[in-house]
Amino acid sequence: MAIVEIKVPDIGDFSEVAVIELLVKPGDTVKAEQSLITVESDKASMEIPSSHAGVVKELKVKLGDKVKEGSVVLMLEAAGDAAAPVAAPSAPSAPVVSAPAPAAAAPAAVAALASEPVARVSSPVAVLVHAPSAPAGKLPHASPSVRKFARELGVPLEEVKGTGHKGRITDEDVKNFTKSVMNGGARTQAMGSAPAGGGSGVGLDLLPWPKVDFAKFGEVERKELSRIKKISGANLHRNWVMIPHVTNHDNADITDLEALRVQLNKENEKSGIKVTMLAFVIKACVAALKKFPELNASLDGDALVYKKYFHIGFAADTPNGLVVPVLKDADKKGILQISQDLAELSKKARDGKLSPAEMTGGCFSISSLGGIGGRYFSPIINAPEVAILGLSKSFMEPVWDGKAFAPRLTLPMSLSYDHRVIDGALAARFNAYLGQLLGDYRRITL
Repeated sequence: MAIVEIKVPDIGDFSEVAVIELLVKPGDTVKAEQSLITVESDKASMEIPSSHAGVVKELKVKLGDKVKEGSVVLMLEAAGDAAAPVAAPSAPSAPVVSAPAPAAAAPAAVAALASEPVARVSSPVAVLVHAPSAPAGKLPHASPSVRKFARELGVPLEEVKGTGHKGRITDEDVKNFTKSVMNGGARTQAMGSAPAGGGSGVGLDLLPWPKVDFAKFGEVERKELSRIKKISGANLHRNWVMIPHVTNHDNADITDLEALRVQLNKENEKSGIKVTMLAFVIKACVAALKKFPELNASLDGDALVYKKYFHIGFAADTPNGLVVPVLKDADKKGILQISQDLAELSKKARDGKLSPAEMTGGCFSISSLGGIGGRYFSPIINAPEVAILGLSKSFMEPVWDGKAFAPRLTLPMSLSYDHRVIDGALAARFNAYLGQLLGDYRRITL
């Protein structure tokens, strides 16, 4: 039997993560793919599996240690032939409530991170909704079943007050903590302190949410919110409350662009690649972001971080809710490649197979309701981004060309922006420039 090093596999975009739980000890026999430790970033938690079966000889990490891809977790006496390496960590806990990534994830502002394994997510949740505190170095007093239940909900047990015997944490304590966080009652890094005024108004000194027995007034049916909506709701709430939103509405004449799109699809019919209007909009947004770099930035305290890369998030409708895959390096791709990537990411989203890396790192988001309807709306910014573009359904309207009215295909655009970073004039210039690009796509080459 050989002694092998079990290392941290690819964990997506996370540079370093903290060890918050040790699931094995020296002398334990483990199977291939069995979870060894639990790690947590500021966005999600996940379990690191063993790439081989065997007996644990020595742990190389302890609670609170920081690890990254390639860090040695433990020394294992492998049983027989080494099992095939595991592709990625398994079953990370869904982040809990109040600072997220998304993330994420309604079309207005989605989350940024997945709550399922890094290799594949079984449920396309993308939002961190609670910022856990650093591990205290000692495991909370809880049974394995409660610990597993807390991991499934993404609850940091270090922050849960146990009401059981000798302070033991119970299932009910975990449930109550989750409810408290969803109602804004738990400490959040985003707000920086406990709710002001000590009231029950979700940290804003508001009146408590009304409790009504709806059944008194007629027949009702009760259905629990989906997991995505439960998690993304807190993210949306935080972004709406903390970011001073302003929305600029404008129109783009896409008559000629639509004709080009139809022509490209005819020419590339055999390739199987379907060019969508979103692909053109993404490419145009990249050009506009280059011209107006403040919209490709993020606030970091009193500093503004300008990003030199162009990763564009787009809202994808799935059976479980809306998530936001991120198209990486859109500036380096042509329309056909963007269209192909959009189709692949959208399919992964529908199948629940997006990885965290495919839902993080976005600079600017696009929420398109074009296939449904509506004229304008106010999308919610996906923090830490500073702007999001909403697209509504295009429509024909008569436009004066100087001699007569001519029918033109018009695309409504709604740009929500963070007024701390972007003023109204800059937002209007961005939207107007974007409209010019979509109206005459040759401008992108200038």
